[in-house]
Amino acid sequence: MHDTIEPLDTSDPGIAPNAKRLLLAGFMAILAAGVGFAIRGGIFANWAADFGFTGAQLGAIGGAGFIGFCFGIIIGGVVVDKIGYGKLVIAAFLFHVLSAFITFGANKGQSQEVAYNFLYWGTFIFALANGTLEAVANPLVATLFPKNRTHYLNILHASWPAGMVLGGAAGWVLGNTWSWKMQLGLFLIPTVAYGVMFFGQSFPKSEASAKGLKLSEMLHDVGLLGAAIACYLIALFFTGVLTPLFTQNPDAARYSGYAIGAIIWLAVGIMTRFSLGSILLFVLFFAHMLVGAVELGTDGWIQNITGNILTPDQGKQLFVFTSLLMFSLRFCAHFIEKNLKISPIGLLLICAVLAVIGLNLVSGIVTFGGALLALAVYALGKTFFWPTMLAVASDRFPRTGAVAISIMGGIGMMSAGLLGSAGLGYAKDAFSAEELQKSNPGAYAAYKAEKPSTFLFLPSVNGLDGTKLAEVQKLDKGVRTPEQQQVAEASIAGDRHTLKADSYIPAVMAAIYLLLLGYFKMIGGYKPVTIETERVTGGVAAPLEA
Repeated sequence: MHDTIEPLDTSDPGIAPNAKRLLLAGFMAILAAGVGFAIRGGIFANWAADFGFTGAQLGAIGGAGFIGFCFGIIIGGVVVDKIGYGKLVIAAFLFHVLSAFITFGANKGQSQEVAYNFLYWGTFIFALANGTLEAVANPLVATLFPKNRTHYLNILHASWPAGMVLGGAAGWVLGNTWSWKMQLGLFLIPTVAYGVMFFGQSFPKSEASAKGLKLSEMLHDVGLLGAAIACYLIALFFTGVLTPLFTQNPDAARYSGYAIGAIIWLAVGIMTRFSLGSILLFVLFFAHMLVGAVELGTDGWIQNITGNILTPDQGKQLFVFTSLLMFSLRFCAHFIEKNLKISPIGLLLICAVLAVIGLNLVSGIVTFGGALLALAVYALGKTFFWPTMLAVASDRFPRTGAVAISIMGGIGMMSAGLLGSAGLGYAKDAFSAEELQKSNPGAYAAYKAEKPSTFLFLPSVNGLDGTKLAEVQKLDKGVRTPEQQQVAEASIAGDRHTLKADSYIPAVMAAIYLLLLGYFKMIGGYKPVTIETERVTGGVAAPLEA
């Protein structure tokens, strides 16, 4: 893990006189996303009680909070070098405001279908705004601080856990007195702040844009391999969107979704003259798909899960603790890289191992103190995943400009929605149902949801009805009937099994990072690449990057 690394100058003023202001504006933009994300995670129980949603339905709504991000960051990343950062900031601001109006259209007493659509599409548009902002912030910071990308991208993304601290604290303090709409509206405060900070600022161009590279050249390293991962997730998204339109023929929705993905994949092939793309970038894209599933997918559920195992208030307190720890740690990336001589790939490997251990520890918590320790390990594991992955892609593939890191971010977010959040919701339903069927089949028949939960190719399962489960969870243990207690215990056991299953994802990531660590040692160590370096070597920075 001790590769040769250039010394870091953490006082780096950047390449533009307003670099620090732009960094702060990007920080505030992602802070708004974190506030909204945390509050949404804390009001899942409100939505389940008001509308009777199952875990899978809540997971799908939470998933929309990632899927929309994908479209915002990928589309924004493709056009940002052409239309400029300012126009995308304006679009994101309008999307954020619109998302609030749509989400607030859901009201108790509406049919479940109507409420679901308001919440799903309001969350989707909120995520679209977040993705558009990251299409600005990530390449902007990578461009402003080319010598210290890992450090400053970690600082930029410290705003995500900071937002989760503020949103989680708001839910913790105000959850029993404010309505869920009043709580959610708090994200509009940092939204106005980032709009003011970005207003009237001049922006630099990325290295690729400054060199005059065309979009087809920026996409060359992505190629057919990298595009295949993004297009697969896009196909899954459109399959889900089109399924309600093909209720009589679900296969038609699946074929249509995959057809859309194939068309986009073919378009990338035509633009790049069917370049295969970089094998290394393909591996990074695949790894980031797993990052999105395990980090953000788990974050979307962790308040709900720990609050179910312990108490709802303790779940919120633990979420704030974990987010505050992440916020603090993201300012330490430069110390780790400079003083401990750990390369970005070595840091990712350590994080993956800690994430495996942390998730297994959290699955076994029984006390608040034990939960603090277990979640501290989990937080240590997940802290550096996202920004460090972006830094690696930016370091190794400068000629992709904003495109590669935007596609990478989109893959991570879409995976979080389609695989992470939805998959954990399905797992909760499946494991809880299995536990209750074993302990009391009659209770399962009384408490099971009418609508089955599905996930990818796995068999459908009827989880527990959200409204009925919420009624049981509100009761103290001393006043529950034996049947109600079995229902509550089955739900807790399902959550524990879900976290254990979740830990397999960072285990796969650890294997990938270990292989990458060996690869970089084989080629002389991890080093950033410039466009000039690539041209000197004939456009090839290393064998796996051909």
